[in-house]
Amino acid sequence: MRVTMENSRGEPRRVVVAVTGASGVIYARRLLDVLGECARVHLVITPAAQKVARIEGVSFEGLPVQYHDPADLTAVIASGSFAVDAMVVIPCSVKTLAAIAAGYAENLVTRAADVCLKERRPVILVLREMPLSRIHIRNMLAADEAGARIFVASPPFYHRPASVQDLVDMVVARVLDHLGVVHTLGSRWGGLDA
Repeated sequence: MRVTMENSRGEPRRVVVAVTGASGVIYARRLLDVLGECARVHLVITPAAQKVARIEGVSFEGLPVQYHDPADLTAVIASGSFAVDAMVVIPCSVKTLAAIAAGYAENLVTRAADVCLKERRPVILVLREMPLSRIHIRNMLAADEAGARIFVASPPFYHRPASVQDLVDMVVARVLDHLGVVHTLGSRWGGLDA
């Protein structure tokens, strides 16, 4: 698969990827595999996400990324003066959603998101939760009003997926689209006659 992603200076973009403690860390791993080919990735994995990754059998070892300790509020991505092009929280737990929606920057994930929002940089929150309570929905609206893009990891079925990987790729493809990554991941809707 060929992927490209450059910023306005013709350099590979800097993207912060945060993995939080919701099920679905496979989405994060797939996104990191693709972004590793075309971007400078700053990765934050929360302790809860590390536990979920072990349960779900997903490894984040050996990726071409810069790892950051989720407790390190002095990391470069905690400052608006460090230019990143976008941030993705994938999967985004409802706890993290609530913190981002309220501007509660208690760890590096929520601080980096807060910084991106105040600097008007794209922030994509990929939720993996159901059903959603009114509290979750209110927090989604508050995050959206603050400038975040809300995604729900809900893959389509028009492409007739043959595997879990096909479903994962469709969700990740939508994230890549919103990051401005040119890619061939997943299938695109071609209309009823396609």
